[in-house]
Amino acid sequence: MAKKHVEGAAGFHHHYPKLAVIVTCHAQGRDNAMAVAWFSSISQKPPLIGISIAPKRYTYELIMESKEFGINFLSLEKADLVAGTGGCPGREVDKFERFNLEKDEALVTSVPILRDAYAAYECTLFSSYTIGDHEWFVGEVVATHYDEEAFTSTGHLDPTAVNPALFMGAELYYSTDQTTKRHLERAQYGKGLK
Repeated sequence: MAKKHVEGAAGFHHHYPKLAVIVTCHAQGRDNAMAVAWFSSISQKPPLIGISIAPKRYTYELIMESKEFGINFLSLEKADLVAGTGGCPGREVDKFERFNLEKDEALVTSVPILRDAYAAYECTLFSSYTIGDHEWFVGEVVATHYDEEAFTSTGHLDPTAVNPALFMGAELYYSTDQTTKRHLERAQYGKGLK
């Protein structure tokens, strides 16, 4: 395989795929939902997760005001909801009405939890940082919602039960290959292969 070497980000899609999620929030008497692919787990104790939102987004404004947000994980079969919530402005459109987004009751926060999500986190704002042209919101997970049938007895996502929506950038969504699985023990492989 021939490698190409260029200066700069060259399209900035080489770090994909990423799970495509819908971030939800509530403030100013309104619910909002926004597609996000730039997020990451940060810490287990306390349980922290970060999301990257541009300041021009309505979601940014609502999170800054409410100091909380939800992260909703959806299957590839629901990727149209991810694309839809990412494709229209929340200031102008009630996305819950437009896309018939049904909600489950939050346990701790006021954020809407999407009924179509196979898992969701309620987060309170732990900290935020302006980094480049985005705001990095760090949330502490204060409640978790999940479909028990979507996960194995060890708590791992079961790809035979749920096909998570993977975003490749450039409006492309892919599925996981459910026929290939490798279990590699870090301790064993950390010793080196012979």
